[in-house]
Amino acid sequence: MKNSRVLVFIPVLAIILCGCILVALAQSPHQPPPYWAFAIDPNSGSSTPTKEDTTPKRVPGSHASYTLAEIDDMFRVPDWYPEEHPAMPEIVAHGRKPDVYACGYCHLPNGLGRPENASIAGLAAGYIARQLDDFKTGVRKSSEPRHLPAAVMAKIGSRASDAEVKAAAQYFSQLKRKPWIRVVETATVPKTHVAGWMLVASTPVGTEPIGERVIEMPENLERTELRDDTSGFVAYVPVGSLQRGKMLVTTGDGGKTTACAKCHGPGLRGAGNIPSIAGRSPSYVVRQMFDIQSGARAGVLSRTMKPMVEKLSMDDMVAIAAYLASLRP
Repeated sequence: MKNSRVLVFIPVLAIILCGCILVALAQSPHQPPPYWAFAIDPNSGSSTPTKEDTTPKRVPGSHASYTLAEIDDMFRVPDWYPEEHPAMPEIVAHGRKPDVYACGYCHLPNGLGRPENASIAGLAAGYIARQLDDFKTGVRKSSEPRHLPAAVMAKIGSRASDAEVKAAAQYFSQLKRKPWIRVVETATVPKTHVAGWMLVASTPVGTEPIGERVIEMPENLERTELRDDTSGFVAYVPVGSLQRGKMLVTTGDGGKTTACAKCHGPGLRGAGNIPSIAGRSPSYVVRQMFDIQSGARAGVLSRTMKPMVEKLSMDDMVAIAAYLASLRP
């Protein structure tokens, strides 16, 4: 009789355990990093030789000219519009060889950056310095180990001197943010692929359903590749995401998160060392929410953010990022 009870109990226990595991998986916020936010360049590390083009390149409204070799040099920032910003410190304009790249190369002289990195214009100098220290100490990483821009920041954070960090932080903190991303709600988007750590339109030209994604790409790919810091980006977002995002951002949606203005200030334009989040790259915003949720980003300020994002689904993150990107910086 006892044996029969045991035999009945074992399959029942197995069913209960399986059910618990399935529920746990269904409730778990952890999921693979979305490829469209953590865009991995398939040609990274490729040594395929290319034909040298020494033709001077130009962009509209600038008197400057650079060759492609000069534009690709991460120790020399293509400064198309020097009259539009203060003089760049040496660490911003040229970096320090062999491995501290020029800050203005990736973040651009105007500090507005691109989808694969951060817009740091106007952030508090103390906040910028803290983030570099977080990269240095390893408490700020990427959920996707192959995401080279984050790895580069970790290297720079560990090798830049205190004086260089201070100079760069002070420079970017002086810059004014401006509208940089055009947000479009749509059901279909151009087919894209990853090149240069961001999404670009594929050829032949085609379209596909957007699904639950943000497709952020250059308004003018040629000018973006020339690192023209007056040529911005367009972000295609799912229909209805702006309204959904506004509810999450402004009310917290019944406890799913917290109204963002409580920390990020009026208009979500920052408060002291709390960064502005209005008008930011939606690809970047999704990466940061995902990294904080996964624990890859775990500095002091990120730990404060952890309860705000731990209940968010990917659809929620898309909606929040879409709404924030649509706001005036």
